[in-house]
Amino acid sequence: MDLLQTVLSAQNGGAVEQIGRSFGLDQEQTASAIGQLLPALAAGLSQNAAQPGGVDGLMAALAGGSHQRYFDDPASLTEAATIDDGNGILGHILGSKDVSRQVAAQASSRTGIGADVLKQMLPMVATLAMGALAKRSAAPQAGAAPAGQSDLLGMLTPLLDANKDGSVTDDVMGMLGKFLR
Repeated sequence: MDLLQTVLSAQNGGAVEQIGRSFGLDQEQTASAIGQLLPALAAGLSQNAAQPGGVDGLMAALAGGSHQRYFDDPASLTEAATIDDGNGILGHILGSKDVSRQVAAQASSRTGIGADVLKQMLPMVATLAMGALAKRSAAPQAGAAPAGQSDLLGMLTPLLDANKDGSVTDDVMGMLGKFLR
């Protein structure tokens, strides 16, 4: 299951419902917003993972942090501490508030939801995404060992392969180029 489907199905849709309720959005609007925000987060994670030691850093963050709680407890997504953690995650993944604003503006143009709402939603989505990755990395699959690096990065690939050509490099570079302009 890719990251988007994992996030949308978190707690049988409870996470999407919790986020939507915070902003007065219905389930469909919230799912659409998350679907537009996650590719930028996946691109940032992928870019960070491509750096020397990046995958090891991601694996350490997933193992050492308490991100899984965001996936397991949707009510925690709206807490001030979660928002702070989400902003820290965004700073690490996207690098600057300007990029976060650009991500929100681009998602707004595609969803019709205000950029200010999406900017406020972004830290919640970031914590939920890290929670999904943490849960996946900690959970054995049908008696197998915990998920490896390639399995986690495999969750990101469907979000990143916009051209559906099997290569995410061109897509990631294109996404990052849009956000950094």
